[in-house]
Amino acid sequence: MKIILLGAPGAGKGTLAANITANFDVVHISTGDLLRKNIKEGTALGLEAKAYMDKGLLVPDELVIALVKDTVGKTESFLFDGFPRTIEQAKAIDTFTDIEKVLNLNIDENLLKDRLTGRRACKACGKITHITLQNGALGCKVCGGELYQRNDDNEATVKSRMDVYNNQTAPLIEYYAKQGKLIDIDAGRDSAFVFQDAEKLLK
Repeated sequence: MKIILLGAPGAGKGTLAANITANFDVVHISTGDLLRKNIKEGTALGLEAKAYMDKGLLVPDELVIALVKDTVGKTESFLFDGFPRTIEQAKAIDTFTDIEKVLNLNIDENLLKDRLTGRRACKACGKITHITLQNGALGCKVCGGELYQRNDDNEATVKSRMDVYNNQTAPLIEYYAKQGKLIDIDAGRDSAFVFQDAEKLLK
C-alpha cells in the first residue's frame, strides 16, 4: 500500500496518518517530522530548512527529496504525510515509486486558520494540542510541561503558509485526479469520522 495524504496545513493529515498506521501495516513518512528531527539535531540540512520554515515557506525540493527517497527505499508499504508539496516533487516520486491512492482532505480555509493559530506544542513531551481543548489549563495535559506556539503557527506565518499552499501545492489535486488516484474526504468533521471514511476507502 502506497498512499499520499493531501491537504492544506491544519487539515488533519497528521491525525489521519496516525490512525491509518495504527490500523494498517504501513510506515508513516512525515517530511515535517524528518525535517524537525534534523532541525533539533542541528544538522546542516536542518539549519537550512529552518530558515524557510520559520517564514512559512516551502523547503526546497532537493533538500526534501533526498530524505524521502532514502526512507522509501527501506519499506514497501508507506503513507506520505506532507509530501509531495509541489508538482516537481510529485514528478520526482514517480521516478522511484508508484503511488496507489491520494486522499485529499477538503476543509474550509477559515476553519483551518482557527486550527493552526490555536495549536500549541509541549516543550517537554512534544504533544500537540489546541487552546480550546485545554479548558483553562496552562500546562500540557499529558505531562504538565510548558506549552508554546510554534513559529509556523502564528497568524502572520499561517497566512503565508496558506498562500504558499494555494499557489504551489493545490495544483497537485488536478495532477493526481488526472492519474485517477485522487479521492476527496470531508476533513471539516471530527477526526474519527474522517478516519472512518479513509478506512472504508483503503479496505
